[in-house]
Amino acid sequence: MTEHIPPASPRALTFVPKIFSTLQGYTRAQLFRDVTAGVIVAVVALPLSIAFAIASGVTPDRGLVTAVVAGFLVSALGGSRVQIGGPTGAFVVIVSGIVAKYGVDGLVVATFLAGLLMIGMGFMKLGGVIKFVPQPVVVGFTSGIALIIFSTQIKDALGLQMLVVPSDFFEKWSAYAEHAASISPAAFGVTAATLVILFAWPRVSTKLPAPFVALVVTTLVVHYSGLSVETIGSRFGAVGGGLPAPHVPHVTLALVRELAGPAFTIALLASIESLLSAVVSDGMIGGKHRSNMELVAQGVANSASALFGGIPATGAIARTATNVNSGGRTPIAGMTHAVVLLLITLFVGQLAALIPMATLAGILIIVAYRMSEWRNFRALLRAPRADILVLLSTFLLTVIVDLTVALQVGMILAAFLFMKRMADVTDVHVITREFTDDEEQVDPEATGSYLVPNGVDVFEIDGPFFFGAAERFQEVLGETGRRPKVLILRLRRVPAIDATGISLLRDLGNRSKKNGTILLLAGLHAQPLVALDRAGVLAEIGEDRLCATLADAIVKAQLLMA
Repeated sequence: MTEHIPPASPRALTFVPKIFSTLQGYTRAQLFRDVTAGVIVAVVALPLSIAFAIASGVTPDRGLVTAVVAGFLVSALGGSRVQIGGPTGAFVVIVSGIVAKYGVDGLVVATFLAGLLMIGMGFMKLGGVIKFVPQPVVVGFTSGIALIIFSTQIKDALGLQMLVVPSDFFEKWSAYAEHAASISPAAFGVTAATLVILFAWPRVSTKLPAPFVALVVTTLVVHYSGLSVETIGSRFGAVGGGLPAPHVPHVTLALVRELAGPAFTIALLASIESLLSAVVSDGMIGGKHRSNMELVAQGVANSASALFGGIPATGAIARTATNVNSGGRTPIAGMTHAVVLLLITLFVGQLAALIPMATLAGILIIVAYRMSEWRNFRALLRAPRADILVLLSTFLLTVIVDLTVALQVGMILAAFLFMKRMADVTDVHVITREFTDDEEQVDPEATGSYLVPNGVDVFEIDGPFFFGAAERFQEVLGETGRRPKVLILRLRRVPAIDATGISLLRDLGNRSKKNGTILLLAGLHAQPLVALDRAGVLAEIGEDRLCATLADAIVKAQLLMA
């Protein structure tokens, strides 16, 4: 007799990599599709990894190392069936800023710390919380990053003869204007040809990715025509040679303190983008990812990538979509993509030195255009004024100051505006003796069904009772100016209460005792009831002063006064 083993519960699988679930019943046919998809994704990832690394201010081989190390670990340990990890355009701005200020070793430390933060966030089960970052904040900094990426590519796209490109946004464009006379027709032509291929090739064929086609065609044209165009080799030297040995940079407590802010920004940005990519891929394959396991995997991938000299990595939406559309359905596809990239760096990496910088500039201009989310940006400009304020503040701070400040200010501003909205919807009012209620015919709890006796005051709180509504509560209580024999606080529409609300009720209870007033609470929901009990407020007020409904409270008030 065979023993029946029940399937594991979702809770038990929270920290189990998806690969263990997907390999049950794995077939040769699916293996072929996964390997094929992995090869196609590697072809897509090759030019993007190099381009993102160069745009970030590091050598192209660091982009490839990131795609190999982080890409393999994200797939092997992740909570998504089809997620593809690697460097993305979202990190270009913050990485270039860290490299300019702290050097490559500073970037390694920041990326490693960000990985540890993500691992901690995953084990704290914050995967479901990340999605609550407001859309105006996400669109604001994403659009800002897109504009900055575009502005950093103008020099290579036009072949401008500039020794140094200023980091400040406005100074950068001023410098471009000053050197406009040094435009290289050859570099501009390569950029234009790259853009034409990127837009036109998908209409010809979807089997070969457009960025790869553009890279191969323009590289061959430049190499055999002898055009005077700067290449990866002329700027950085040889590319390839496989993975470097792991290296731990010199770390000091002072450096860790300085890099804590950028590390948190990397961790938050990587978490948001990876989980967003996982959600999008879930919709494409009808699956469901494990968000906390995905965060842990992304954290491990970033920390490991840093030790090999890589840059920050996250789930790449475009490469993940390519994987799905190419038939990939298990993490084997993502692991294959990493292995193929490793083989490329080992055996044909030296050919990457021939790639024109103008070609990479053209590819990144298209990446920036697709990142800009200009349609969502335009739609949000018709949103409520508070959301527009968050959107524009985040966008402008990203462009003018930096991404870390933009994220912090955007999140704080969004939080304050949310609290303001919650405070506005929380109402505190007095129920009078002649009160009539429009709900009287349909709501047995409607106050209009009862006569409030003399000597009894009834107050009702409508909405969350938190610190944002505290001032309104105190104002209404102070408006009566009298000391009733019984004070009934009706809480049937209070779904939640925080520490400030608990403190106010404790103070109200103590003040009522001093004034000789009996305090009754009516209609408490589960969360406020448990919170008040844990805080000891119910014991101070007296559990016998709790009433299920307002009707019960009025009857009890009459008995107590009698």
